[in-house]
Amino acid sequence: MKAMIVAAILAVVSFSSVARADGDAALGKSVFNKCAICHTIDPAKKGLGPTLFGVVGRHSASVAGFSYSEAMKAANKTWDAATLDVYLTDPKALVPGTKMVFPGLSKAEDRANVIAYLSTLK
Repeated sequence: MKAMIVAAILAVVSFSSVARADGDAALGKSVFNKCAICHTIDPAKKGLGPTLFGVVGRHSASVAGFSYSEAMKAANKTWDAATLDVYLTDPKALVPGTKMVFPGLSKAEDRANVIAYLSTLK
């Protein structure tokens, strides 16, 4: 029984990861406008939030010179597609105490698209 539960969880995680990877980067650029209020995509600049250039694959709280919350410093996350999807759904649920006031993106399609866009920023 335990093996079937683990297999089911792995199947769901695998399927959801594939779905996120299929986002549309061009549409995601448009969704990113909601993020651009606080975040820049210029690697040399910060806004109210850290630059999101190179965020996919980056460790949390790792942009030099940015003043992260204690919660984000302690989060110990790698911003891969799956983690970004959870975070962008409800930032305060994944990292309680984060300074990010954005309530999240409720539409899975918007999250997939913005993650696809962020993946292009290297």
